[in-house]
Amino acid sequence: MGVRTPGRGRSQAAQRRDPETGEGFRPLLPAGTQLSGRRGVVSAPLRGGGRTGPQAWVLPGTWKMPVPWFFLSLALGRNPVVLSLERVVGPQDTARCSPGLSCHLWDGDMLCLPGSLVSAAGPVLVPTRLQTELVLRCYKETDCDLCVRVAVHLAVHGYWEEPEDEEKFGIAEDPAIEEPRNASLQAHVVLSFQAYPTARCVLLEVQVPAALVQPGQSVGSVVFDCFEAALGAEVRIWSYTQPRYQKELNLTQQLPALPGLKVSADGDDVRLVLDVPEEQRFGLSLYWNQVPGPAKPWWHRNLTGPQTITLNHTDLVPCLCIQVWHLEPDSVRTSICPFREDPRAHRNLWRAARLQLLPPRAWRLDAPCSLPAEATLCWQAPDGGPCQPLVPPLPLENVTVNKALEFPLLKGHPNICVQVSTWEKQELQECLWADSLGPLKDDMLLVETRGPQDNRSLCALEPSGCTPLLSRASTRAARLGGPLLQDVQSGQCLQLWDDDLGALWACPMEKYIHRRWALIWLACLLLAAMLFLLLLLKKNHVKAAARSRAALLLYSADDAGFERLVGALASALFQLPLRVAVDLWSRRELSAQGPLAWFHAQRRQTLQEGGVVILLFSPGAVALCREWLQDATSAPGAHGPHDAFAASLSCLLPDFLQGRAPGRYVGAYFDRLLSPDAVPALFRSVPVFSLPSQLPDFLGTLQGPAAPHPWRLAEKAEQVSRALQPALDSCFRAPGTGCGMGPEAEDRT
Repeated sequence: MGVRTPGRGRSQAAQRRDPETGEGFRPLLPAGTQLSGRRGVVSAPLRGGGRTGPQAWVLPGTWKMPVPWFFLSLALGRNPVVLSLERVVGPQDTARCSPGLSCHLWDGDMLCLPGSLVSAAGPVLVPTRLQTELVLRCYKETDCDLCVRVAVHLAVHGYWEEPEDEEKFGIAEDPAIEEPRNASLQAHVVLSFQAYPTARCVLLEVQVPAALVQPGQSVGSVVFDCFEAALGAEVRIWSYTQPRYQKELNLTQQLPALPGLKVSADGDDVRLVLDVPEEQRFGLSLYWNQVPGPAKPWWHRNLTGPQTITLNHTDLVPCLCIQVWHLEPDSVRTSICPFREDPRAHRNLWRAARLQLLPPRAWRLDAPCSLPAEATLCWQAPDGGPCQPLVPPLPLENVTVNKALEFPLLKGHPNICVQVSTWEKQELQECLWADSLGPLKDDMLLVETRGPQDNRSLCALEPSGCTPLLSRASTRAARLGGPLLQDVQSGQCLQLWDDDLGALWACPMEKYIHRRWALIWLACLLLAAMLFLLLLLKKNHVKAAARSRAALLLYSADDAGFERLVGALASALFQLPLRVAVDLWSRRELSAQGPLAWFHAQRRQTLQEGGVVILLFSPGAVALCREWLQDATSAPGAHGPHDAFAASLSCLLPDFLQGRAPGRYVGAYFDRLLSPDAVPALFRSVPVFSLPSQLPDFLGTLQGPAAPHPWRLAEKAEQVSRALQPALDSCFRAPGTGCGMGPEAEDRT
């Protein structure tokens, strides 16, 4: 931001004389004083006074805050006292003193260490008063900062004493003590300045000739230029000597705050509030400060203050600046750019950026502001993978926006793209001349590297990296390494770039792709044939599974041996295949539901699916049937928690008594356990088979209309018989004993 003031002239109306030194010196800003004109101006007066605080040592620091000229000038109220600001040219600090005194500013800042109070053995120089003034430190014609000039008024303190106390007070090297009445006085005056975040300490060396040394009298002042500060900052100034003979002199003052522009958020909008006096006319311009290049105007109005302007958040970009000026001839214009660090502005800038490709081999990035981005060439494969960086690289410095840039290529290719990216991984990408050269091609890009003594190597750019030709890798480029090398040598590949360091070749892959597709089609046909054969092999199995019949096997749990025999029979029937349900395999459901509920559910499901209920008779089962036939009120629960046969009799007997059993029930018994006459006559209304002698007929009845040919039934019967034989042998291992002859069976029989 520029500030320009003519010369070092001062307004005599505001200038005052120092009563002690007779020097002209302006106060920093007395109460009610305002500054204006074409020089730097300040509206708010400084508030200050003696204020003390702890003085700790701090490291020197600097902070630069440019003076917004327009907002200083807008601070004018009605009928102000005009007071211009003097210009201090150059960045160097300086010191000057009253006539008759000599002073010197030590180089560099020092640590602020006041030290302890010591007693003076004679007259010494001490600071008696601090005085401040606002000036402008200008580095260039239009680059000035606000600065605080400090004047330290000095006086002689103390009287002559005898020299025997020199060693006691440690001031033997002081010239004023060595030659008490004829020597000059010398003092090291420290100025400490604090204005957040700046803290500085400077050392001034002042010497007073002997003629001016009068105890208790002022000898003049030393002026320091200057401490930089920001508008609105609170400044604290301390002054003391080294060694320190009295309490530090201190001054605290408030610099005027910056009036004028305030930027605030209002939901999705941004408000620019211009605090300008009423009826004061000014110009306001919003523009894009493009670097390099001239500013690009965006919005301009002539307004009368005060004003509030609303901007949509989508209009913000980092280089959006605000320029204001008085509507007067030859008026100084001041610009500020408040959105340089706004995250929304940076996001909007990236959204507004457009990457354009210009024929024959150029590109341009269009954006309102400069972008901290890098551009690279890359190769985009048609499979949609990431674009792979290429040599030759484009310049790595920041991309110049709105300027056409050339590609270092010999010829164009639709797969070559330009990629612009930032450190935030945001990317813009466009592939070259797609409209004229067509869509992406499935070409193989070969990278040639040239070394010393004409050594050359070729590798193919693939998603996994650059694969050397004629290598043993399991990639497409490695498999086609020899043919691709012949294509390069025979001129079938297009050279895109050539340089002392290497070259780029784009080799067509159509002929290899056709060969590959032929192999793929052949493999697909072979796979289809194999699948067809598998389907044929599984066809019979699927049909058999579809014809498998449900069977519910009911029996009386006479003893453990008989249960093993029943389990063997159920397993053998399951292999036919039959979908067998037996309580041996459903003990958990049987315990949870109860025998009667489990039987009802299984019987209903079996009969609904066209299945069959198998009644396997044993001595215990026959005894239960007789009990039911004699006394139908017998409780089914009295025969064990898992005896589904006893629980089912209440449902079975009605079917047999009413003639509904044929076709739905089948009886069976083991011929070594029971004779045919032992089966109750009521149950002979359905087929009753002796096992294992009548196994073929039994299996044919179970499978129903889907039963296989007799020879297949004989094979299945032989399989079932072999499965039953171990269980039958274990039941009749000892003479006179057998399965189904447990205590319950004997009692019932």
